[in-house]
Amino acid sequence: MEMDNKKIATFGDELFDAWRSARQIAPLTDREAGITIEDAYRVQMHTIERRIGDGERVVGKKIGITAKAVMQMLKVDQPDFGHLLSGMTYNEGESLEAEQFCQPRGEGEIAFILNKDLSGPGITGPQVLAATECVMPAFEIVDSRVTDWKIKIQDTVADNASAAAFVLGDNAVSSRRVELATCGMVLEKNGEVIGTGAGAASLGNPVNAVAWLANKLGELGIVLKAGEVILSGSLSIMFPIQAGDVLRMSLNGIGNVSCRFV
Repeated sequence: MEMDNKKIATFGDELFDAWRSARQIAPLTDREAGITIEDAYRVQMHTIERRIGDGERVVGKKIGITAKAVMQMLKVDQPDFGHLLSGMTYNEGESLEAEQFCQPRGEGEIAFILNKDLSGPGITGPQVLAATECVMPAFEIVDSRVTDWKIKIQDTVADNASAAAFVLGDNAVSSRRVELATCGMVLEKNGEVIGTGAGAASLGNPVNAVAWLANKLGELGIVLKAGEVILSGSLSIMFPIQAGDVLRMSLNGIGNVSCRFV
Protein backbone atom coordinates (compact mmCIF):
# COMPACT_ATOMS: atom_id res chain seq x y z
CA MET A 1 0.00 0.00 0.00
CA GLU A 2 1.42 3.38 -0.97
CA MET A 3 1.91 6.06 1.65
CA ASP A 4 -0.77 8.74 1.90
CA ASN A 5 -0.07 12.25 0.65
CA LYS A 6 0.02 13.71 4.16
CA LYS A 7 2.85 11.42 5.24
CA ILE A 8 4.71 12.05 1.96
CA ALA A 9 4.51 15.80 2.63
CA THR A 10 5.58 15.39 6.26
CA PHE A 11 8.72 13.46 5.30
CA GLY A 12 9.41 15.81 2.39
CA ASP A 13 9.13 18.88 4.61
CA GLU A 14 11.42 17.27 7.18
CA LEU A 15 14.09 16.56 4.56
CA PHE A 16 13.72 20.05 3.10
CA ASP A 17 14.25 21.60 6.54
CA ALA A 18 17.20 19.26 7.20
CA TRP A 19 18.81 20.35 3.92
CA ARG A 20 18.26 24.04 4.63
CA SER A 21 19.72 23.83 8.15
CA ALA A 22 22.44 21.24 7.32
CA ARG A 23 21.32 18.82 10.01
CA GLN A 24 20.72 15.08 10.10
CA ILE A 25 17.50 13.20 10.75
CA ALA A 26 16.68 9.59 11.61
CA PRO A 27 16.33 7.20 8.66
CA LEU A 28 12.85 7.17 7.15
CA THR A 29 13.07 3.39 6.89
CA ASP A 30 13.36 3.16 10.70
CA ARG A 31 10.12 5.10 11.09
CA GLU A 32 8.05 3.82 8.16
CA ALA A 33 8.77 0.13 7.67
CA GLY A 34 6.58 -0.15 4.57
CA ILE A 35 8.02 2.77 2.60
CA THR A 36 8.64 1.73 -1.01
CA ILE A 37 11.04 3.16 -3.58
CA GLU A 38 8.01 4.66 -5.33
CA ASP A 39 6.98 6.35 -2.08
CA ALA A 40 10.53 7.64 -1.70
CA TYR A 41 10.48 9.27 -5.15
CA ARG A 42 7.25 11.02 -4.18
CA VAL A 43 9.00 12.35 -1.07
CA GLN A 44 11.92 13.49 -3.25
CA MET A 45 9.58 15.35 -5.60
CA HIS A 46 7.97 17.11 -2.63
CA THR A 47 11.37 18.42 -1.48
CA ILE A 48 12.25 19.49 -5.03
CA GLU A 49 8.97 21.38 -5.33
CA ARG A 50 9.73 23.13 -2.04
CA ARG A 51 13.12 24.24 -3.38
CA ILE A 52 11.61 25.41 -6.67
CA GLY A 53 9.10 27.36 -4.61
CA ASP A 54 12.07 29.05 -2.92
CA GLY A 55 13.35 30.28 -6.29
CA GLU A 56 15.63 27.50 -7.51
CA ARG A 57 15.22 25.78 -10.88
CA VAL A 58 16.03 22.30 -12.11
CA VAL A 59 19.24 22.30 -14.20
CA GLY A 60 19.74 18.56 -14.60
CA LYS A 61 19.72 15.11 -13.05
CA LYS A 62 22.16 12.81 -11.29
CA ILE A 63 22.43 9.05 -11.50
CA GLY A 64 23.47 7.15 -8.40
CA ILE A 65 24.14 3.55 -7.38
CA THR A 66 25.78 2.70 -10.70
CA ALA A 67 28.46 0.43 -9.19
CA LYS A 68 27.67 -3.23 -8.55
CA ALA A 69 29.23 -3.08 -5.08
CA VAL A 70 26.90 -0.25 -4.05
CA MET A 71 23.88 -2.06 -5.51
CA GLN A 72 24.79 -5.11 -3.43
CA MET A 73 25.25 -2.98 -0.31
CA LEU A 74 21.80 -1.41 -0.71
CA LYS A 75 20.24 -4.69 -1.91
CA VAL A 76 18.93 -3.28 -5.19
CA ASP A 77 19.33 -4.23 -8.84
CA GLN A 78 19.11 -0.79 -10.45
CA PRO A 79 20.48 2.74 -10.06
CA ASP A 80 18.55 5.70 -8.67
CA PHE A 81 18.28 9.34 -9.67
CA GLY A 82 18.01 12.79 -8.16
CA HIS A 83 17.49 16.35 -9.33
CA LEU A 84 20.23 18.95 -9.82
CA LEU A 85 19.14 22.45 -8.88
CA SER A 86 20.57 25.86 -9.70
CA GLY A 87 21.74 26.37 -6.12
CA MET A 88 23.94 23.27 -6.36
CA THR A 89 26.02 24.54 -9.28
CA TYR A 90 29.73 25.46 -9.04
CA ASN A 91 32.40 26.04 -11.65
CA GLU A 92 36.05 25.09 -11.94
CA GLY A 93 38.21 26.29 -9.05
CA GLU A 94 35.36 27.71 -6.96
CA SER A 95 35.18 27.37 -3.19
CA LEU A 96 32.39 25.59 -1.36
CA GLU A 97 31.50 26.34 2.24
CA ALA A 98 31.82 23.16 4.28
CA GLU A 99 29.29 24.32 6.85
CA GLN A 100 26.44 24.16 4.34
CA PHE A 101 26.76 20.37 4.29
CA CYS A 102 26.08 17.71 6.94
CA GLN A 103 28.57 14.95 6.10
CA PRO A 104 29.83 15.59 2.56
CA ARG A 105 31.63 13.15 0.35
CA GLY A 106 33.04 13.53 -3.14
CA GLU A 107 32.80 11.52 -6.34
CA GLY A 108 34.50 11.98 -9.71
CA GLU A 109 32.14 11.70 -12.67
CA ILE A 110 31.59 12.41 -16.35
CA ALA A 111 28.93 15.09 -16.94
CA PHE A 112 26.83 15.00 -20.11
CA ILE A 113 25.42 18.28 -21.45
CA LEU A 114 22.40 17.68 -23.67
CA ASN A 115 21.49 19.66 -26.78
CA LYS A 116 18.34 17.65 -27.57
CA ASP A 117 15.53 16.31 -25.44
CA LEU A 118 15.61 12.63 -24.48
CA SER A 119 12.20 11.09 -23.89
CA GLY A 120 12.04 7.45 -22.83
CA PRO A 121 11.23 4.64 -22.79
CA GLY A 122 13.19 2.95 -25.55
CA ILE A 123 16.23 5.28 -25.51
CA THR A 124 19.45 3.60 -26.67
CA GLY A 125 23.13 4.46 -26.28
CA PRO A 126 23.44 5.88 -29.82
CA GLN A 127 20.44 8.12 -29.16
CA VAL A 128 22.12 9.40 -25.98
CA LEU A 129 25.27 10.25 -27.94
CA ALA A 130 23.24 11.96 -30.66
CA ALA A 131 21.56 14.16 -28.03
CA THR A 132 24.81 15.06 -26.23
CA GLU A 133 26.38 18.44 -26.90
CA CYS A 134 29.55 17.58 -24.96
CA VAL A 135 30.98 15.81 -21.93
CA MET A 136 32.85 17.47 -19.08
CA PRO A 137 34.78 16.42 -15.96
CA ALA A 138 32.76 16.92 -12.81
CA PHE A 139 32.79 16.45 -9.08
CA GLU A 140 29.55 15.46 -7.46
CA ILE A 141 29.36 16.41 -3.81
CA VAL A 142 27.00 13.98 -2.16
CA ASP A 143 25.63 14.50 1.32
CA SER A 144 23.19 12.59 3.45
CA ARG A 145 20.68 14.33 5.62
CA VAL A 146 20.18 10.88 7.19
CA THR A 147 22.14 10.27 10.39
CA ASP A 148 25.64 8.84 9.83
CA TRP A 149 24.85 7.73 6.26
CA LYS A 150 22.74 4.88 7.70
CA ILE A 151 20.75 4.63 4.51
CA LYS A 152 18.71 2.07 2.69
CA ILE A 153 17.69 2.69 -0.91
CA GLN A 154 14.44 4.36 0.15
CA ASP A 155 16.30 6.79 2.43
CA THR A 156 18.71 8.02 -0.23
CA VAL A 157 16.00 8.26 -2.92
CA ALA A 158 13.79 10.36 -0.63
CA ASP A 159 16.83 12.52 0.15
CA ASN A 160 17.21 13.45 -3.55
CA ALA A 161 19.61 10.56 -4.12
CA SER A 162 21.96 12.24 -1.60
CA ALA A 163 22.66 15.06 -4.08
CA ALA A 164 24.18 18.22 -2.62
CA ALA A 165 26.36 20.08 -5.15
CA PHE A 166 28.34 19.60 -8.34
CA VAL A 167 31.40 21.27 -9.85
CA LEU A 168 31.91 21.38 -13.63
CA GLY A 169 35.48 21.38 -14.91
CA ASP A 170 37.59 23.46 -17.24
CA ASN A 171 36.93 21.79 -20.57
CA ALA A 172 34.21 20.30 -22.74
CA VAL A 173 34.73 17.83 -25.57
CA SER A 174 32.49 16.02 -28.03
CA SER A 175 31.41 12.62 -26.74
CA ARG A 176 32.48 11.24 -30.12
CA ARG A 177 36.10 12.27 -29.53
CA VAL A 178 36.66 10.12 -26.46
CA GLU A 179 36.08 6.46 -25.64
CA LEU A 180 33.89 6.90 -22.59
CA ALA A 181 34.05 3.31 -21.32
CA THR A 182 37.85 3.22 -21.14
CA CYS A 183 38.43 6.87 -20.25
CA GLY A 184 40.77 6.90 -17.23
CA MET A 185 40.27 9.02 -14.13
CA VAL A 186 42.61 10.06 -11.31
CA LEU A 187 41.27 11.53 -8.05
CA GLU A 188 43.41 13.71 -5.79
CA LYS A 189 42.74 15.20 -2.38
CA ASN A 190 45.23 17.69 -0.95
CA GLY A 191 47.78 16.69 -3.59
CA GLU A 192 47.64 12.95 -2.91
CA VAL A 193 46.14 10.39 -5.27
CA ILE A 194 43.23 8.74 -3.45
CA GLY A 195 41.54 6.85 -6.26
CA THR A 196 41.60 5.86 -9.90
CA GLY A 197 38.91 4.56 -12.19
CA ALA A 198 37.47 4.45 -15.66
CA GLY A 199 34.20 5.13 -17.42
CA ALA A 200 33.25 1.45 -17.34
CA ALA A 201 32.67 1.77 -13.57
CA SER A 202 29.27 3.33 -14.36
CA LEU A 203 27.08 0.50 -15.69
CA GLY A 204 29.83 -0.59 -18.08
CA ASN A 205 29.71 2.77 -19.90
CA PRO A 206 28.37 6.16 -18.74
CA VAL A 207 26.23 6.23 -21.90
CA ASN A 208 24.36 3.21 -20.51
CA ALA A 209 23.68 5.13 -17.32
CA VAL A 210 22.20 8.10 -19.19
CA ALA A 211 20.06 5.77 -21.30
CA TRP A 212 18.81 4.09 -18.10
CA LEU A 213 17.94 7.50 -16.69
CA ALA A 214 16.03 8.62 -19.78
CA ASN A 215 14.03 5.40 -19.77
CA LYS A 216 13.34 5.45 -16.05
CA LEU A 217 12.18 9.06 -16.24
CA GLY A 218 10.06 8.18 -19.25
CA GLU A 219 8.12 5.74 -17.06
CA LEU A 220 7.35 8.71 -14.80
CA GLY A 221 6.41 11.07 -17.62
CA ILE A 222 9.59 13.17 -17.21
CA VAL A 223 11.68 14.26 -20.22
CA LEU A 224 15.40 15.03 -20.10
CA LYS A 225 15.58 18.51 -21.59
CA ALA A 226 18.11 20.09 -23.93
CA GLY A 227 20.56 22.11 -21.85
CA GLU A 228 20.36 19.84 -18.81
CA VAL A 229 23.46 18.55 -17.03
CA ILE A 230 23.48 14.80 -16.41
CA LEU A 231 25.92 13.41 -13.84
CA SER A 232 26.44 9.84 -15.03
CA GLY A 233 27.68 8.10 -11.88
CA SER A 234 30.82 7.73 -9.80
CA LEU A 235 33.92 6.27 -11.46
CA SER A 236 35.85 5.48 -8.29
CA ILE A 237 35.64 5.75 -4.51
CA MET A 238 33.32 8.05 -2.59
CA PHE A 239 35.57 9.97 -0.19
CA PRO A 240 34.92 12.19 2.86
CA ILE A 241 35.51 15.94 2.70
CA GLN A 242 36.11 18.59 5.34
CA ALA A 243 36.99 22.27 5.48
CA GLY A 244 40.48 22.89 4.12
CA ASP A 245 40.41 20.08 1.56
CA VAL A 246 41.45 20.79 -2.03
CA LEU A 247 40.07 18.37 -4.62
CA ARG A 248 41.26 17.66 -8.14
CA MET A 249 40.22 15.11 -10.71
CA SER A 250 41.55 14.47 -14.20
CA LEU A 251 39.79 12.59 -16.98
CA ASN A 252 41.99 11.38 -19.79
CA GLY A 253 41.00 13.03 -23.05
CA ILE A 254 38.37 15.24 -21.42
CA GLY A 255 39.97 17.58 -18.88
CA ASN A 256 40.28 18.44 -15.20
CA VAL A 257 38.10 19.74 -12.40
CA SER A 258 39.10 21.22 -9.06
CA CYS A 259 37.51 22.88 -6.07
CA ARG A 260 38.25 23.72 -2.46
CA PHE A 261 36.27 23.48 0.74
CA VAL A 262 36.52 26.39 3.14
